Amino acid sequence: MSDLLTQQEQVRREKLQKYIDLGIDPFGQRYDADDHAQDLKDKYSDKTEEELEGAGFKANVAGRIMFIRKMGKASFFSIQDRSGFMQVYIRKDVVGEAMYDLFKLADIGDIVGVKGTMMKTQTGELSIRCTEYTHLVKALKPLPEKFHGLTDTEERYRRRYLDLIMNQDAKRTAIMRPRIIRAMQNYFDNNGFIEVETPVLQNIQGGASARPFITHHNALDADFYLRIATELHLKRLIVGGLERVYEIGRIFRNEGMDRTHNPEFTTVELYQAFGDLDSMMDLCEGVIRYAAQTVAGKEEFLNPFNREGEKIDISKPFRKASMCELIKEKCGVDFKNNNYTLEEAIAIAKEHNVPVEPHFTVGHIINAFFEQFCEEDLIQPTFLMGHPIEISPLTKKDPKDPRFVQRFELYIGGHEFANAYTELNDPIDQKERFLEQLKEKESGNDEANGMDQDFLDALEYGMAPAGGIGIGIDRLCIFLTESETIRDVILFPQMKTRNENKQ
Repeated sequence: MSDLLTQQEQVRREKLQKYIDLGIDPFGQRYDADDHAQDLKDKYSDKTEEELEGAGFKANVAGRIMFIRKMGKASFFSIQDRSGFMQVYIRKDVVGEAMYDLFKLADIGDIVGVKGTMMKTQTGELSIRCTEYTHLVKALKPLPEKFHGLTDTEERYRRRYLDLIMNQDAKRTAIMRPRIIRAMQNYFDNNGFIEVETPVLQNIQGGASARPFITHHNALDADFYLRIATELHLKRLIVGGLERVYEIGRIFRNEGMDRTHNPEFTTVELYQAFGDLDSMMDLCEGVIRYAAQTVAGKEEFLNPFNREGEKIDISKPFRKASMCELIKEKCGVDFKNNNYTLEEAIAIAKEHNVPVEPHFTVGHIINAFFEQFCEEDLIQPTFLMGHPIEISPLTKKDPKDPRFVQRFELYIGGHEFANAYTELNDPIDQKERFLEQLKEKESGNDEANGMDQDFLDALEYGMAPAGGIGIGIDRLCIFLTESETIRDVILFPQMKTRNENKQ
């Protein structure tokens, strides 16, 4: 194996015995650090050198060595903890010869503990004057010198541990994401919602239009789907009388990967008995603003999908727009006021070079027009409304025009962030929708819903009128952290398999 090691790796391994000879475990023990780097900076950065020298403010930190400048009997090094960096000044005549010799074994990447007092250097940099140095962990591999984005950008995502060490933005995003989720939980909890959990393994492909992953349960000798949505189980809880429920959880869809899609991702789905589409609009605006204010402290953000474009302002009421109105504005085709036959709609699609799939109805063609001509223009927060019934099998019909449903999608930066309904609670209508979905599946639509008879049975016991919404947490995190891709906000995104034997 030694012939596979670099010279630096060989030198680091040779030092292991030296630690053992000194009675020190090269891979450490418990260490109780009292401080973090940023907290020390917040407390003492505004103090003068003289104020620090006289006061003897104590510090006790632990972290990874990121820089060393050894200078004979005195040296500087910096350590990084989860909050940031802190410089350390260590002198042989302060810590003693034995401890200073121990420090001289250190390499960049090692993890150490430092106790001392706060000081400022001649250049005014806040530092710790080390009085006690503790070796904790020997790093056997050197850190990359120019890691972030300079050699292979995919390495950031494959080796997230290195990304977090070398890239402060990655660490900031990793810390912000759970805070965003916690803010959302607080908002929902404070509005009377109950957080619940529902099954990941499901025997019906339902709750959304998506291609599923399939797995096999050996004990039952049966195939199951990894859930593509949490909707149908959450609605069962509305039937059961819980009235306000939500779930934050992983969803699995066997689809493509790009800057906004990962095959496993996180959503929050929420259902409110006695609510409707307007209730969901209020809730959607409210939770996004609350998370933005709580975690980011602002309401204006870069467009993550066009960082040079106009900034996105979430402080104002979100715009409302109809799918058919937008298509008419963009293409001059009025699907709302012209009840086109399927043949006529197909002809219009061909005129505008809109692809038509075998299972398409007029509603699918309307949606295809929107996606091709209108979607990317919805930069500022927009509630898109007026969806065709064919693409909304779980949504209540618009009483004014049964070709359409009571639904909205929230678009920000030209991308969908949320999807909400006035929920369909008529079991007879719901069964007809499921039957239509089965026809679509037979026509080649492998994203169509299956027939969930138990869900229909639940609806027959009576489900209160309700509003429901799903919000993509990964995309919301992209927006609120001002990141560029879903891979930045998922710690371990799915990557194409590579040959790990290649170096």
